[in-house]
Amino acid sequence: MKIPVIALMTDFGEEDFFVASLKGTILKINPLARIVDITHSIRSFDITSASFILFSCYKYFPEKTIFLVVVDPGVGSSRRILLVETKKYFFIAPDNDVLALVLEEEEIHQIREIANEMFFLPERSKTFEGRDKMAPVAASLSKGISCKEFGPKVTEFRKSKLKKPKMKNDKIIGFILYADKFGNLITNIPAAIVNTLQERNIKKRLHLLVKREEISCFKENYSSVRKGELLFLVGSLGLIEIAAREDSAAEKLKANAGDEVKIIVRRKA
Repeated sequence: MKIPVIALMTDFGEEDFFVASLKGTILKINPLARIVDITHSIRSFDITSASFILFSCYKYFPEKTIFLVVVDPGVGSSRRILLVETKKYFFIAPDNDVLALVLEEEEIHQIREIANEMFFLPERSKTFEGRDKMAPVAASLSKGISCKEFGPKVTEFRKSKLKKPKMKNDKIIGFILYADKFGNLITNIPAAIVNTLQERNIKKRLHLLVKREEISCFKENYSSVRKGELLFLVGSLGLIEIAAREDSAAEKLKANAGDEVKIIVRRKA
């Protein structure tokens, strides 16, 4: 059997022993494991950003990839650790919304609570369940052990509390999901909704409102405007992004994840 990829995503950073401990634990159980790092630079305890980054990249991994996500402010508490099998992938993560965006999109086959102690490290702490519980389960799963061995089925889990974009009359209301390293502000507004608004208003022009700023440049790429100029466009994820050419829209607008965004129509000049 081809050994699946184990893809790691944490808020551990690269300076300490945490990531190495995860990898060492996995390799000790399955020396043939294929480990890939998504990122370990999630802001500490930032579940929303982690959820978005996972959502943005998981579908580009090969089928049967095991995603091990450790962004866990509730470590050591009564919150559960979940193993989710979807049509194409496996996900191991705390039950804290970090899988919310992915599970809205994926066809779920089963969800189990990771509870079978025979798969955990024999000596365990209350503060590093990623190493002591999640990593051993990921390694065992990569060796072909059935999901049912790790714990009981779960029917309820934490769902996303993020609001959906809405179109009302000639206006779309959404919000910023994420600011990337370039300062581009990625919204939750999909291109399909914007296309519908455009089709209804062929003789009008789309404008975007955010942080009291009205942006009139709706373009296809970043280089369509002058250096430093603000624009909005359909990004690589099929979502509306707010950007500034060779500059940071996040800094220019003083905008952050959660800020409201509106797309409206105006008469062409």
